[in-house]
Amino acid sequence: MFSQAQVYLVTGGCGFIGEKIVELLSQQDYIKEVRVFDSGAREEEKIIPATTHVTVMKGDIRDYNLLLAAMRGVHVVIHTAAIVDYRNTVPFWEMKAVNVGGTENVLRACCVLNIPYVVYTSSIAAVGPNTLCEPMCRGNEDTKYSGEVELPYGKTKAMAEKLVFEANGKKLNNGGKLTTCIIRANTVYGEKATFLRDLYLFAKLLLNACLSPPLISPGNVAWMHVLAARHLQLRPDLLAGQVYYYIRSCLLWTPSIRLGSHIPYWKMWLIIHLRRIIKVLLYPFWKPQPFLNLPLLNTIVTTFSYETDKAFRHFGYKPLFTWQESKQRTAQWLKAAAGNLSCPHLHEKEN
Repeated sequence: MFSQAQVYLVTGGCGFIGEKIVELLSQQDYIKEVRVFDSGAREEEKIIPATTHVTVMKGDIRDYNLLLAAMRGVHVVIHTAAIVDYRNTVPFWEMKAVNVGGTENVLRACCVLNIPYVVYTSSIAAVGPNTLCEPMCRGNEDTKYSGEVELPYGKTKAMAEKLVFEANGKKLNNGGKLTTCIIRANTVYGEKATFLRDLYLFAKLLLNACLSPPLISPGNVAWMHVLAARHLQLRPDLLAGQVYYYIRSCLLWTPSIRLGSHIPYWKMWLIIHLRRIIKVLLYPFWKPQPFLNLPLLNTIVTTFSYETDKAFRHFGYKPLFTWQESKQRTAQWLKAAAGNLSCPHLHEKEN
């Protein structure tokens, strides 16, 4: 049974996934307070209307003492805070400090403060594609996929995952044990995902192609986190140390950008490398906006998909929003974000 005075902490709770998690948590009758810990938060802002008390705290996940203060009295931590960078605009050391160092701080604070439950938000990028661009077709949580991860962002998430796995079962100061699980969401989300918007614009303007995006409602991803956190307490023997893929989209990395019919892969490869050379030669006189890089190009053209019902079997996950609703919400947001550009090939086909 749940205590009627549970307190949840959501790191990165002002992000577009974290915000949805906070919104859903605030609607649960077994939660007394939801705390938001985010470097971009303002203490005076009210994120959402909620019956449950929502406390917004500004802080950097790398600041252990500040994080420790925010976590006092917390029962469950949902750790979403991360630097998401697909175009290598953030130095690797900085991304590692947040994604890996921040995760280490959360787990360390849990042991000190006797917080027994942690749900970690990871990404499919932690698994692959690898540097050899080897495809994975309809895999699941148990599918073996080896090799070095292609995206630097994915490398940091894989490192953080390793910390979370190792922390599961670790003794707390009060003699209890830490129980953790991981949600691997798709790399690309639906509405409010700036990467999806940029990829859409790239396909539309440069390739004269159309991107049929992986239509994922942030609300569905958030709902999986809420259910996982709840059942991590109800069924710890089943969920402890487990990883769950979020599934509710078309195949992950099989987009309708037909490079071969518009711009061959080798031409894109050449454009990327020429641009890098020109950028180095003209720096600091020319500081261009981030462009498609080779790891991201390889990720786009590599088939990488999975299918699983593990989350349904373990904690009864079912999406809050249908595929059609997700498609409509994403399409509406893309039109607004991309200057009313429309894509005629957004088809009705589900998985």
